Amino acid sequence: MIVERNGETYDLSYAKRAMLVVVILPLLVMYTEAMLTPALPTIQREFAINPNDVSWVLTIYLLVGTVSVALFGKLGDMYGKKKMFLIALAFYTTGVILNGFAPSFQWLLVTRAIQGFGMAIFPLAFALVREEFPPEMVPQVQGMISAMFAVGMVIALPLGAWVTQNWGWRWTYHSAAPFAVLMFFLAWKVLRESRYINPGKVDWIGAVLLTVAVVPALVAVTRAPNVGWTARETLALFAVALIGTGLLVLWERKVENPIIPLGIITARNPSIVNIGIMFAAFGISMMSQANTYIFQMKPPFGFGKTILQSGILMTPMALVMLIVAPIAGKLMPKVGAKPVALTGALTAAIGLGILSKYAPQLPPSHLWAFVGLITLVGTGITLMNISLINVLVFSVPPRVMGVATGANSLFRNFGSTWGPAIAGTIMSTYYILFHPPGAPPWVKIKIPTTKAYEVLFGTSAVIFLLLALLILAIREVMKGGRIHEVENGGEKDVVVEPA
Repeated sequence: MIVERNGETYDLSYAKRAMLVVVILPLLVMYTEAMLTPALPTIQREFAINPNDVSWVLTIYLLVGTVSVALFGKLGDMYGKKKMFLIALAFYTTGVILNGFAPSFQWLLVTRAIQGFGMAIFPLAFALVREEFPPEMVPQVQGMISAMFAVGMVIALPLGAWVTQNWGWRWTYHSAAPFAVLMFFLAWKVLRESRYINPGKVDWIGAVLLTVAVVPALVAVTRAPNVGWTARETLALFAVALIGTGLLVLWERKVENPIIPLGIITARNPSIVNIGIMFAAFGISMMSQANTYIFQMKPPFGFGKTILQSGILMTPMALVMLIVAPIAGKLMPKVGAKPVALTGALTAAIGLGILSKYAPQLPPSHLWAFVGLITLVGTGITLMNISLINVLVFSVPPRVMGVATGANSLFRNFGSTWGPAIAGTIMSTYYILFHPPGAPPWVKIKIPTTKAYEVLFGTSAVIFLLLALLILAIREVMKGGRIHEVENGGEKDVVVEPA
């Protein structure tokens, strides 16, 4: 079935097939990535490395991915988003396959870096959704994509623990590899090439400067909780990143075809969305760090649950997000993106505020009260994220959609990196030494105090309150059955249904 929206034609039957591909995508990636977390101690023992070294299994993927999202986004605008999507997905699939066969820790880092190039599949998928789906379908599809992130994590955490315990950490990748190959085949067969191509020369100098600006900063943030925030190494890395950022801005202002068009990402709506997504990711990461400890630490410091039980207890949050996300996407063209985003930010702030005051004192008998509160927070975060990504894709011309969504993913990664680092620092600041029952007298472990949880949840609550204020400055892109689009030739309103 072909429909027309203000001069653009869309194939609804194709859109539904493509929706299946882009909705399954986050399920695969979160399944693969979240399964790795329970396996880290096993990897550490097998390769005889220390905890700081094993953390590079996560860090190297993030470092390469943060640069690749911007680079592949730009290349997608220039050469076709499907083409670059398949190349990025090929990197990801290759990395997943090779990870399970790594003969040494060094080889594992190399294959994880290969997998990191595949992180660009997400901004390219968001761009393809915006181009090839009728405007009224875009919010719904984005909502379903967001919901699948949560579902994938909830499935993967307990499953990853079970697979690692019974089959070894390599099978976390062996089990994911067939699905990655299937995903590549489906994308190749189903997706069509994007209708907008914006040819030009590749800004390789900009790509190098972007790497200099991003990588040292992420390494500094990752290592700071271990070596110290004021250590010479940390300060030197931040200094290199600051210099790289300055040179990047100067270069991108004068180059003809910049890898990151400053005019695009600094426009009103895109800049607010990028800042909002970055701080939202920061707050989510801090909250997740606290949740992990509260679920798994023994009473009276937590609920004393296993990884498997913790994953099951997060199921209500995933189910609610799975229901709320597509409903919000469907309602958004009627009520507007701003009200939904504002509701989400305030809901998350209220839930986190309650957690900061009461969660640290909750006895084991109040387990379900805690589950209910984190479900409330997850619902608010889902509403806000869905709204912000829709604000972005309708505020940017399709010809530069790849670079806009790539830059957005870059900001999201920054927030996701800072969150655990700050959370780790807070929990290392507010702690008590605990002697586990049955352990030798000299064995003591650090346990976060109630003050640590108060600071973690309270800081996250303040962040989402500030995001609510920031959202007020957004220019509305949809309301009353009309979607306001920024097109290549200007701006227009698309009538979704009678207002």
